[in-house]
Parts: sequence; structure tokens; C-alpha cells
Amino acid sequence: MLTLIMAIISFHSAAHQQKEAYTTVLFNERTANLEVSHRFYIHDTEHALAHLFKGKADIISDQQTQQRFADYIQQKFRLLNQDKQLLELGSVGFEVEGKFFWVYQEIPQPENLEALYIQMQALQEVWPAQINQVNVERNGKTKAVRINNEDEWLKLPVNF
Repeated sequence: MLTLIMAIISFHSAAHQQKEAYTTVLFNERTANLEVSHRFYIHDTEHALAHLFKGKADIISDQQTQQRFADYIQQKFRLLNQDKQLLELGSVGFEVEGKFFWVYQEIPQPENLEALYIQMQALQEVWPAQINQVNVERNGKTKAVRINNEDEWLKLPVNF
């Protein structure tokens, strides 16, 4: 019985160490903007913030902590066009929704965009096993890349 309990605890502990965040890059034809939304688990975010900002962090109710984390994401997520020119995403805001913390960015859709170079390094300095999945949605279709801490820039064609 003790072995079974230890196995369950070990499995739960290992499962909890799988850190992931999700980003969606949406080509919104209605607004003609490239809209970006980042979704993080609040539990993971608060643990990471304690390391990143050297202290206790309250992502749920502290506006200053929320802004600091949004600024951090602005630095850790980058897009380049096919010519490797930076697409300067503007901050749209952030919010707590249930068990998630969301960060939003946008930019007018660049003309003749054929590919994106994507960099998403959020939380990877805290957890080397952190995986950041970026989904790119255009014309009702989605392409995805999964970015680990060894990836610098990943190229994704967007003419679909």
C-alpha cells in the first residue's frame, strides 16, 4: 500500500512539473489587426513571479504585479516578419479569468506577410522544461509551434 501511495505522489509531482503556456496569434480580418493573446495558469505564474521578481507575488489582485508580468511577457514574446524585421506589438492589456492570467497584444496586420519568426521564452529561465505553444490562426486554419528553452526563433509560414 505504501508503495502505491508513493507512486501516486511521485506521478502527481512529476505531472505538476510539466509547465506550459499557450499563445494565439490571430489574423483578425474584421479589425485588420494581428491580435495576440497569451494564457498562463495563475498557479504557475505566481510561483514564477516569486523567482523573477524576488518576492511574494499576487497576480490575482495586485495591479502592479499584473502589469509587471505583462511587461515581462512583452519582452519575452517577439515576432519578426519573413525579412527578420521586428513586428512591434503594442500592449492591449491583461486580465485574470478563472484559473488563468491573460496578456493581450496587437499590431496592424503587416502587408504581404508570408512568414513569422516566433520567439517565446516566457518562464523558461525559471523552468527549463517550460513549453510555450504558439497557435497561429488565419482564414479559419491553425498552425502551431511548440517552443522549448533550446529554441531561439522558429519560422512558420502564414500564407494559408
